[in-house]
Amino acid sequence: MLHNLFFMEQHFLLWLQDSVRNPMLTKIFVFITSLGNGGAFWILLSLGLMIPKKTRKAGTLSLLSLACCAIVTNVCLKNLVARTRPYDVIEGLTSLVGIQKDFSFPSGHTAASFASAVVLFRTLPKKYGIPLLILAFLIGFSRMYVGVHYPSDVLGGLLVGSLTGLVVYWAGTRRAKG
Repeated sequence: MLHNLFFMEQHFLLWLQDSVRNPMLTKIFVFITSLGNGGAFWILLSLGLMIPKKTRKAGTLSLLSLACCAIVTNVCLKNLVARTRPYDVIEGLTSLVGIQKDFSFPSGHTAASFASAVVLFRTLPKKYGIPLLILAFLIGFSRMYVGVHYPSDVLGGLLVGSLTGLVVYWAGTRRAKG
C-alpha cells in the first residue's frame, strides 16, 4: 500500500512539473512559498495583531500556536520520520527553490501556515479568517509545485498545524473563561 502511495505521489509531482509548471505560475508560487519561509509572514502578522487591544488575543494565540507547531514539526516529527526530499528520490524532479537542509515530512511551511491560520480563523472576523485559510492552502500547494514536498508531507503539515492551532485556541479560550 505504501508503495502505491509513493507511486501516486511521484507521478503527481512529475505531472505538476511537466504539465502545470509555466513561467507565470512559477513566479506566483515561488513568491507564495517564500511567504512561509521561517514562518516570517505569520510571525509578523501575529506580532502586528498583538498591537491593537482588539486583536491582541488573536495575535498572541497565533504566535503561541506557531511556537508549539515549530517544536512538534521541526524538532520532533521531521527528525523522527526522517523522510528524504522528493527531488532526491524522484528521477527528473527539480526543486525551484534550491536544496532544503531538513527532512521532508511534515511540511513545516504548511504546518506553520495552518497553525496560525486556524487560530486566526477562529478569533478574527471571517472576512479575514477565510482569506488566511486560503493562503495557508496556497502555501501548502506551492510546496509541491516547487518540488520540495510530497502531497503526504503537505497533508501531514495541514493536519499537524490545524490540530496545533485548535488545541492552542481551545486552551487559550478555556483559560480566559476561567
